[in-house]
Amino acid sequence: MVRRIASQVHQQALRLMKGNLIDQPVWLGSVLQYPPLPLPPKAPPPRSSFDSASPKPTRLAETAQKLRAPKNRPSAIVYIEDEVRRRFFRDHPFEAFRPVTLTERDAIREQRPVQGRDWQRLRQWGRNPSPEDAIRFAVNLYEYHNLALTFAYARAVAQFRALRSEHHVARRFAVLEVESYGRVFKTSQVQLGFEKEKKALDTWEEASSVDAGEFAARKRWRSIAANFTGVSQEWTRGEQYTALWRKGARPTYAPALTEVKYPPMLAPTPEAAGQIGAPQTAGPAHPPAPAARPQPVYNRTA
Repeated sequence: MVRRIASQVHQQALRLMKGNLIDQPVWLGSVLQYPPLPLPPKAPPPRSSFDSASPKPTRLAETAQKLRAPKNRPSAIVYIEDEVRRRFFRDHPFEAFRPVTLTERDAIREQRPVQGRDWQRLRQWGRNPSPEDAIRFAVNLYEYHNLALTFAYARAVAQFRALRSEHHVARRFAVLEVESYGRVFKTSQVQLGFEKEKKALDTWEEASSVDAGEFAARKRWRSIAANFTGVSQEWTRGEQYTALWRKGARPTYAPALTEVKYPPMLAPTPEAAGQIGAPQTAGPAHPPAPAARPQPVYNRTA
């Protein structure tokens, strides 16, 4: 399909009317009386070098410019300050966290009296420069002192860091001097944050001790009898246990001071109860039937 151009709509309508394809539109007479302006030639508008990107010199730049079709789009707007600002905050990320007042006064601040070639040192704008002052100083060195942008940025950053260090040391000693005269400052927000964090960590330690006590209190049973009294607890590699097993002695799992309680249905006779835990001696060929084995009783603790 042929591309339609807005300034040639009335001409297209006339061709369609001559071919008896459409009727005469109502707006055709007015458009023919006052036709639209023709399109300007496809040439880029004139631009100054102030806000345009610097050309990239290449060997085939002229040949590529002749062969490549012109781009019908606006050129990119590039400022040197943006490039320097991007590099500055990449090298000094914490400068972006410093508080800045955005409220303007009755009138916008006037320009500094030192400008252009007279501005040779950053300290001429004050002892406590802002990041924007350092960026503007680097651009000023590049524009008025014929320095490369890299060297201008390095000089501006060096002077900025020196002034910032002087300001930090002077402020530190001023605070010490005021405190020596008895001045007491309020607790800063940073110190309050550290104190709250310390309290929170202390609660964790208290909670862990309380949880351990509650766990011990909830533990109802123990697998090891408390206050066990009996034979020596020396390790015999199982020899003592094997000797008792060969003798037919049955071990008891109840502590010595705990009375064994049996259910009524399993209560042994006095004769059988006396034989529990006692070694069996040699007897007749047909020993009597063994009594009911008592259930082990665990020591219950609070």
